[in-house]
Amino acid sequence: MVNGSPSERSKTMGLAGLVSDRLGDLLPIELHRIDVYRLGHGFTGATAREDVPSEVEHEIRLVEEADVVVAATPVFRASYSGMFKHFFDFVDQYGLANKLVILVATGGSDRHALVIEHALRPLFGFFQAAVAPVGFYANAGDFDGTLVLNGEVYSRVEVGLNDIVPQLKALADTEL
Repeated sequence: MVNGSPSERSKTMGLAGLVSDRLGDLLPIELHRIDVYRLGHGFTGATAREDVPSEVEHEIRLVEEADVVVAATPVFRASYSGMFKHFFDFVDQYGLANKLVILVATGGSDRHALVIEHALRPLFGFFQAAVAPVGFYANAGDFDGTLVLNGEVYSRVEVGLNDIVPQLKALADTEL
């Protein structure tokens, strides 16, 4: 999971955690979480992949080698966060090709819900990723702090993940 929130306690991490936890309930998974805000000045100051510190290079490789990526970002000015985009700027152009990517976003209101369609899908389309047909969005009113309270959000996550479980199981079977 790549958490593009610039802060430790975030609604984005709350929703991404809900999606990842439910995915773990449905399938045996090994989860690795990357919080871009923790990657430090060596990450934020880098302008090319060869400039990032070795620990950041390791995190990028983990994303490129993952079977599934949960990509989560808060909405900032109608798009993904700058640190989220900066992380994916270092991912190899073909590093996510045919990889299942689950899109997660949070914003202040439902006016930002289309960020999944207008910003995130095109970004991962560039990588030729196999983006899940359903993305997950929640607004600030759906939370108490970082905890998702809205039952409709839980229902959307449940239905959306159940729709892609057959694809995930097929992916796991081909790796045996």
